[in-house]
Amino acid sequence: MVQKLDNIDFRILDVLQRDGSLSQRDVAEKVGLSQNACWRRLKLLEETGALKGTRAVVDPEAYGLDLTVFVLLKTRNHSMEWSQQFRHHIESIPQVIEFHRIGGDWDYMLKILTNGMAGYDKVYRNIITGFELDTVTGYFSMEPILSDRPLVLPVD
Repeated sequence: MVQKLDNIDFRILDVLQRDGSLSQRDVAEKVGLSQNACWRRLKLLEETGALKGTRAVVDPEAYGLDLTVFVLLKTRNHSMEWSQQFRHHIESIPQVIEFHRIGGDWDYMLKILTNGMAGYDKVYRNIITGFELDTVTGYFSMEPILSDRPLVLPVD
C-alpha cells in the first residue's frame, strides 16, 4: 500500500526519475533535506512501494536489439485458468518487455524488443505455441519518438 505522499516525497521521486544514479547526498541537497532525513524518506518510499528501485537504462541497439514490435492478441478463452497459464507463458519470454491486458477489440498487448525480423519470428512462434489464439497482429515501430518519460508528479 502506497503512503500518502507530500511535496518533499514527490520532489525526491522526481529527482530520482530524472537521474537514478545520484547519491543520497545529492538527492538530499536537491530537495533541501539533510542526508539522514532523505535516507529515512527513501526507505519509507521503498517499504510502501512508492519507489520500486532504480536501474540502468541500456541502449537496446548497442546489443543488436533493433526491432520493436507491438503485438495485439485476441482470444476466445477467458477462463481464469487459461489466463494464468497464458500469463505465465508470456512472462517466460524475455523479449517481451511489456505485457498488458487491455479493453476494446483486443485482449492483450505486448511490447517486444528483439533482433530483426528473424528474431521476431522466433518470438512469435513461441507466443503462439500451445495456446489457441483467435487473432495475432504485429505493428512494427519505425522510430521511437518518446519513451521512458518520467511520470508527472505534483511537484511545486
